[in-house]
Amino acid sequence: MKFAIRYAVIVAVVAILPLTPQGVFAEDQKSVLVTGASTGIGRHLAETLAEKGYHVYAGARKDEDLKALDAIDNITAVRLDVTSQEQVDAVVEQVEARGTGLWGLVNNAGVGGGGQVVNTPIEDQNFVYAVNVEGVYRTTKAFGPMVMASKGRIVTTGSIAGTGSWDGGSAYSGSKHWIEAFTDALAAEMAPHGVSVSVVEPGNYKSNIRRSSVAREMDKVASAGGEVTDEMKQNYQRTAERELSYKEPDEVSEAFMHALFDEAPLRRYVVVPNKQEQEWTIRQKISELVQLNTWGPHSYSRDELIELLDQALNPLPAAGE
Repeated sequence: MKFAIRYAVIVAVVAILPLTPQGVFAEDQKSVLVTGASTGIGRHLAETLAEKGYHVYAGARKDEDLKALDAIDNITAVRLDVTSQEQVDAVVEQVEARGTGLWGLVNNAGVGGGGQVVNTPIEDQNFVYAVNVEGVYRTTKAFGPMVMASKGRIVTTGSIAGTGSWDGGSAYSGSKHWIEAFTDALAAEMAPHGVSVSVVEPGNYKSNIRRSSVAREMDKVASAGGEVTDEMKQNYQRTAERELSYKEPDEVSEAFMHALFDEAPLRRYVVVPNKQEQEWTIRQKISELVQLNTWGPHSYSRDELIELLDQALNPLPAAGE
């Protein structure tokens, strides 16, 4: 009899709590939506968040990825192609229906690709921008109000490629450079609402973005009735080997965690696996600074530039501090 009463009480309590596929989550458990969570940096972050006790809405497109994500404790997989307004709206309704609110939005979904301007079809560049630019804009616009309601965080995956580019890199680097401007503008818009906005800019870590780009080109050739040559296959193999040789993105997830939950989040997090990539990134910025300061009657002297650097490193306190 006592067992039956205890069992009935447990069933009643569970019935009134919101459920994830794996069970219950606490009323004060913060929820974070991660787009592009099927592989790479997004998958690593989703698993990290879940392991630390946060509830994750993990966005993915393929059935097998959704099933794998749903099998992880604290993760609710959601079908989310950031180029589809219909799917974005459906996830908004799903999150609202579950009543969890949304503390954090991580705009991580992204693709590589592009090519030399004069040799690359416009539709190839449009595809990169549809995901990396319009996708970020679409999801932020859709989920922003929920984050504003919780006075939470919005974090976007940028790249050190948003600082510098290369031969054939205009599409990808351009999309990541846009994220730099987007982050600053959004931060100004969200500040009155108590929402912190950051960008995490990784270097070369283990992910599928390069392989996916090469595979997409091979599929396009095959779909058009062309021949997928041995050279194409070898290029894919080389790309895969290079990606698999990179470090796991542990440090990248660490930066996201800081941006999402620390009391003093940063605007920018450059996360690189070695000193060479840090040097490349900083040198790109310094080179751009020199170029900006070369032309015109209002250029700064070297001493004046150093003074500006000192001021940036040690900003003056705000009035009243």
